[in-house]
Amino acid sequence: MEGIRSDGASSASPLSQWGHDAWRMYQYYLDKTTPHTAYRWTGTLVITAIYCLRVYYVQGFYIVAYGLGIYLLNLLIGFLSPLVDPELEVTDRPLLPTKGSDEFKPFIRRLPEFKFWYSMTKAFCIAFVMTFFSVFDVPVFWPILFCYWIVLFVLTMRRQITHMIKYKYIPFSIGKQKYTGKKPSASSSGFRGD
Repeated sequence: MEGIRSDGASSASPLSQWGHDAWRMYQYYLDKTTPHTAYRWTGTLVITAIYCLRVYYVQGFYIVAYGLGIYLLNLLIGFLSPLVDPELEVTDRPLLPTKGSDEFKPFIRRLPEFKFWYSMTKAFCIAFVMTFFSVFDVPVFWPILFCYWIVLFVLTMRRQITHMIKYKYIPFSIGKQKYTGKKPSASSSGFRGD
């Protein structure tokens, strides 16, 4: 009985080792893409365009596109939301700075940019693969799904923007903050005539 178990384990070992090595190589190259934001998003836009062309060419798979849209909306909400929601946190003072004298606390997302990109790219790849299986091509009147998604998007974003205004945070920072030094005063910047 012992001999049978060891033979079964040894035959499965090379396969599991190959799977582990393949996963490590995949993770290695995924980690190398982290600093290359523009290239990553360009690749995702290309994948998105290929997916959209596939759906347009086939004239179907609208349920898959609707599910993808709902998933992307969920990812966007996570990307725009703070890690610690001030609405749920019970404190005697606001968590985000509201005045210039408050301590600066950077905006930390609930869903970081890299995970947002990765999840979005995986979703488009999975949806693209689903377009090759006719079982996912459920006949549906697509304009109704599109209108419903637009209404859902508007209501969700309105709620998110109201939350941003109420707790005074902006989920984007444009450029890196730089110290420019003291600005010269009018009396010290004048011309001295000798």
